[in-house]
Amino acid sequence: MRRILVIRLGALGDFVQSFGPFQAIRAAHPTAQITLLTTAPFVELAHLSPWFDAVEVDQRPSWGNLPALLALRQQLRGYDRVYDLQTSSRTARYYVLAGRPKMWCGHVGRSPLVHASPRRNDMHTRTRQRDQLLGAGIPDVPLPDVSWLAGLGPHLNAPYGLIVPGASPHRPVKRWPVRRYAELATRFESRGLRPVVVGSGADKPLAEAIRQVCPQALDLTGRTTLPELAGLAARAQVAVGNDTGPMHLAAIMGCPSVVLFSADSNPALTAPLGRVPGQVCVLSVRDLATLSVNRVAAALS
Repeated sequence: MRRILVIRLGALGDFVQSFGPFQAIRAAHPTAQITLLTTAPFVELAHLSPWFDAVEVDQRPSWGNLPALLALRQQLRGYDRVYDLQTSSRTARYYVLAGRPKMWCGHVGRSPLVHASPRRNDMHTRTRQRDQLLGAGIPDVPLPDVSWLAGLGPHLNAPYGLIVPGASPHRPVKRWPVRRYAELATRFESRGLRPVVVGSGADKPLAEAIRQVCPQALDLTGRTTLPELAGLAARAQVAVGNDTGPMHLAAIMGCPSVVLFSADSNPALTAPLGRVPGQVCVLSVRDLATLSVNRVAAALS
């Protein structure tokens, strides 16, 4: 195996859940040239990691864009083995574009490496990937070493807790009301923790709403890269947030975390998993508007 392609496009939480498989593939093929095909938001993380020799960007062209599809076909061909960790309807088509390789480790095709478990759609992401790699001859998927991220990002002088009030813009029911986060921020302050609000630039209005109630909160929305956010989480005392990518980063960095789920997603399939038992607490309710600050504060305790 001289040339290997790994496909993992996103989103952030899914990408983070693949850290262990990335490390396992690297360990299984120590001398191979391993290329990651991913999307633009994760290129910096991938370049910093010790798992890949090259990173290529998937522009996710429309199926009617013939020139772009021909370029994508070129990206997908010429490998001795392909690990499709995305296993989506899109990457099922990538299998065809790649020329139906004999050594394609994914969910489609006739390769001896295909993951054909009838239970795959009922497995947690991490369990499904572990089972997929087991069938490809990789029996051990370790807890990933993330020491390469731990020192990055801003170093704050006082103890702090992260607040992650955002989530996918097209899935508003995944968000706990921002006024509850604002009240939680005041409780952080009363416990001697500085509230630090993180997220993308689009989450800045949420941070401003929290700071109106708790002016001591530090707004870092849109001011950290993903690697910097990971380092910031590694040094936090706690993180609280919705079912969204930054909470997966906090969990994998070892930060004690409370993650809030509505009925819009299933924690049995997608919940962040920490490094030790009890590190991550999942609060799952049908409607997050019914979740009280007292219950979240009790989970923090």
